[in-house]
Amino acid sequence: MKKTRYVLASVAALSLFAAACSDDSSDGSSTSGGAETTAGSETTAGGGEPVTSDTVDVTEGEDVTIAVITHGDGGVFWSVAQKGAEKAGADLGITVQYEGGNNDGAAQAKLIDDAVAAGVDGIAVSLADPGALEASVKAAVAAGIPVITMNSGSDLFKDLGAITHVGQDETVAGNGAGEKFKAEGKTKLLCVMQEQSNVGLEARCDGAEETFGGEVVKINTSGDADPTTSQSEIKAALDADPDIDAVFATGPIGAVLAKDAAAELGRDVMIGAVDLSTDLLDAIEAGDIAFTIDQQQYLQGYLSVVFLYLNVTNQNTVGGGLPVYTGPGFVTADNVSAVKELVAAGTR
Repeated sequence: MKKTRYVLASVAALSLFAAACSDDSSDGSSTSGGAETTAGSETTAGGGEPVTSDTVDVTEGEDVTIAVITHGDGGVFWSVAQKGAEKAGADLGITVQYEGGNNDGAAQAKLIDDAVAAGVDGIAVSLADPGALEASVKAAVAAGIPVITMNSGSDLFKDLGAITHVGQDETVAGNGAGEKFKAEGKTKLLCVMQEQSNVGLEARCDGAEETFGGEVVKINTSGDADPTTSQSEIKAALDADPDIDAVFATGPIGAVLAKDAAAELGRDVMIGAVDLSTDLLDAIEAGDIAFTIDQQQYLQGYLSVVFLYLNVTNQNTVGGGLPVYTGPGFVTADNVSAVKELVAAGTR
């Protein structure tokens, strides 16, 4: 495995994290189909000068390369996660290669295999389709490459040999949504999933069912890439069951489509969502959608890179065998204005 020139100790790493979280802008830019980004200049301790408590001087070697391989499609969610990963690379002075599998498990597995063959130093991977990725992730671990799962995989990372998981517990997120619908007296919930075979989305619906107390109907739509068809599918589900009085969309686009579908039918339903988009936040501000759950995907990208860097260079592990949670947090009419400013900056 490669070694970096210098290692940031805990104080320095936390300073970078705090700086990134307080910065409303991002150096990274979204690219389609994945991109290789060589970030910034190296971080040094002053070359031969006495080190301080903030830095540790180690043997000089080659730069660190971290591969971030997600099932992402480059849309409103994954472009922000990519910016977080690339910003961490820029802050640390290392190379970050971000690639998305466009919701294709086989394609994502090949990207992992290619990264292992290329000899990257660490891999962050979203585990939306664990069956398709298990062999590739285990092969990376067997090759001595540290792996962190991000976004999806909070209940599976240990089985695959990953160091930790960075993201939210999807069941806990769903629990929170179910509680909000229940508190408003809703009795029948339509849970809308925008991807097939995504275990994270299924866990969100299952979590909502645990706390909702009423009946839950689950559907899969044609996905965010085909919003016209997806809206028709949501409309058909609402039209077929007049008792549905709430919709939980497991993504931001689905929530806006549910709002429009309900409006076409003249139905008054409470709508909640997961993740952020400008259209969704506008609808929350207007009172048309009740809430959304923010899992802070910028942090998922940023922290995954930082944690892998510290493991590669200093053998640090984070989480103590437990996931590192970035959510859930709720965006409602009470705080939507502040969040909108950060979404416009591309960091939320």
